[in-house]
Amino acid sequence: MVAALVRRPDLYRVAVRQGGRLVPNRWWTHRPFLPVPPREYLRFRVMTAAGGDGSGPPAAADVVSYLEWCRTQP
Repeated sequence: MVAALVRRPDLYRVAVRQGGRLVPNRWWTHRPFLPVPPREYLRFRVMTAAGGDGSGPPAAADVVSYLEWCRTQP
């Protein structure tokens, strides 16, 4: 995914914004004390977006398409 985004500087701002939206509220009060979303939530998001069991990472092309779509939304 990173390699696909490196080639798309027009999506950097959108990627940072969307990444920030995944950060849980008050993340510093829960272990592992990092601003990362719960694993179960990410698995659910991958399952609903790409199908399957959600165990693998999403395809880079799907992530780029999603970020392009996000850029068009208010």
